[in-house]
Amino acid sequence: MTQARDRRDSRWDEHRRARREELVQATLTAVARHGAGVGMDEIAAAAGTSKTVVYRHFADRSQLYVAVCTEVAERLLAELRTAMRSSSDPRGMTAAAIGTYLAFLEAEPEVYRFVVSQHPAEDADPIANLADLVGDQAAALMALALEQAGRDPGPADAWGHGLVGMVRSAADWWLRAGRPMLRTQLAAHLTDLAWAGLSGVVAPAPHRLEET
Repeated sequence: MTQARDRRDSRWDEHRRARREELVQATLTAVARHGAGVGMDEIAAAAGTSKTVVYRHFADRSQLYVAVCTEVAERLLAELRTAMRSSSDPRGMTAAAIGTYLAFLEAEPEVYRFVVSQHPAEDADPIANLADLVGDQAAALMALALEQAGRDPGPADAWGHGLVGMVRSAADWWLRAGRPMLRTQLAAHLTDLAWAGLSGVVAPAPHRLEET
């Protein structure tokens, strides 16, 4: 009897995970259709259900927001990793990362606004914040570049998150201004600016002459 109950519990857990994923995808559909200010009624309609059912799987809007952010972040991070593996030099990796981030923003501007502009509850999982996740990825890559150059990787966290902050600020302006330049032009400008600072700190450290 215990084993039968365990199998039923397992099937129910899988059903709940699948239903939550369906609701996350429905939220993304509703955001693309209605904008970043989408309401729970519109989300429920996109899912073909009621708000009561949505709240059965997510306690409140903040919990749903965290799940959506996690989904979007995982997708974007996978794209970033793929893009950065396409180049072996730090400048190429920087350009690939910036270009991929902006391509995501251009393809799904309302989803981008949704994940960066919401304000989840104070007890929400902090790693669900898209900018933090991307900043962590940039910091990890910067630490690797510094280590390969024989330099101290200590500043990598600050520089990685600073780089993401710069790109995000410029991207937010670009959207607000109605995209006054091509995405590829913006990516090139930001890469030039970022590399002007990064090139000096990821260059191989000078060898010290050994004392005789």
